[in-house]
This record gives sequence, C-alpha cells and structure tokens, in this order.
Amino acid sequence: MSNAANIKMQKPSGSLKMLRAMLAIGMISALLIVMAFELTLPRVQRLKAEALEKAIFKVLPGTVHTEAFGIGTNGALFKIENGEKPEMTCYAGYDENEKLVGYAVEAAGQGYADVIRILYGYDPKAQVLIGFQVLESKETPGLGDKIEKEQRFLDNFRALDVSLTNEGTLKNTVITVKQGEKQNPWEIDGITGATITSRAIGTIIGASTTEVIPILYTNSSQKDQTVPNQKPRESNE
Repeated sequence: MSNAANIKMQKPSGSLKMLRAMLAIGMISALLIVMAFELTLPRVQRLKAEALEKAIFKVLPGTVHTEAFGIGTNGALFKIENGEKPEMTCYAGYDENEKLVGYAVEAAGQGYADVIRILYGYDPKAQVLIGFQVLESKETPGLGDKIEKEQRFLDNFRALDVSLTNEGTLKNTVITVKQGEKQNPWEIDGITGATITSRAIGTIIGASTTEVIPILYTNSSQKDQTVPNQKPRESNE
C-alpha cells in the first residue's frame, strides 16, 4: 500500500481526535467562565448595591437613611424583607428628624444602544421630581452619555412637574422636547446630538411616573394623616 493511501486511511481518526480536543477545550472554557462568574458575583452585587445607595442619596438631597419598599398589586407599599424581589421597588428617604424627604424610584427602558436604567427622586409634598441619576447605560460615548454629564439636561430634574388631578391620575405625561423648545414644567429639554437617548429618558420617566406616582402620593398622604393619631393624647385626669 502506498504512503498516500496510508495518509488517506488515517484522516477519519485524525478528525475524531481533533473533534474530541475541541470539545474538551470548549468544556474547560465553559467551566472557567462559570467559575469566574460565581466567584465575582458577590463582589459585583456588593458594588451595585453601593452604587444604588449613593444614587438614592443623590436624587433625594437631605436624606440620611433609607428604607426599601415593594409596591403590591393593590397599590400598597410593603417593606422588603431579606431575599424578596418584588416586581416594583422604591426607596423612601428620611431626614435627620425622621421626616420623609421623598421616594427614589428605579425605572428602565430602551435607549439608542441598549436598555437604560435610571433612578429618579420624587417629592410628594411638592409633587415634583427632584433628582435624576443614570444607573446603567451603554449609550454612545460623547453623545448619548450626555444625559449623565450635561448640567443643562440634569437641571430638568430640579422641579419636574408630576402633579396629580383630583381623581388621582397624573395631570400631564412627562415627555422630552427638542432642545430649547421647553414650554411647560412637565417637559424635559432634550439634547441636540443625543436626540434618541434624551427622548428615551422622557419615555421611561413618563411611563414610570404615570404608574408609580399616584401610588406613592396616596401612601405618603395616608401616612401624614395617620401621624397625628399615633401621638399619645394628654389626659386632664
């Protein structure tokens, strides 16, 4: 038998070895990826929790401590116990006198490149948004990331109107308008050159506030009404 014939007969065996080697490399790589993920997960979660806490204090100026609440399907707030992950979460901020400063609310929606996660602060007494922070974004550097850096855009959230009607619904839906065309206190003055991203912020906040603000306002009002009744009454006896 010629050398050429021998080489031809060895090809199936060689291919099988190569396939086995590729499978082994693939399995080892997958195992290393899983191990790296599991080992780094606690640190990643801790860093995210720290970043979230800093963001809450930033969107609720004057806050000294916070409490996390879930929002039930009946519209009531309930304290989140360890391990609970409600569908909707908000954070109540209190000042040094234990008075409610406001609520910080997480919201998310599609941006230009990917989903944008944000946090906004709500003052139920003034019925305005008082703070805004981007938690996660993959928008284009130098353009879309202006929503995190441009002070003129961030100034929109010093007193953005989210007041309610007598029926308890939002009077006006928050929207983003073209830069320089803001006419009303519930409008966000957009960013030229980052139009899609700044509009996405208006869409995210508009949808979230329409759903969440009536619930938070009602709960804060009920809480204010119950405070006087909780004080012990003085007796003349």
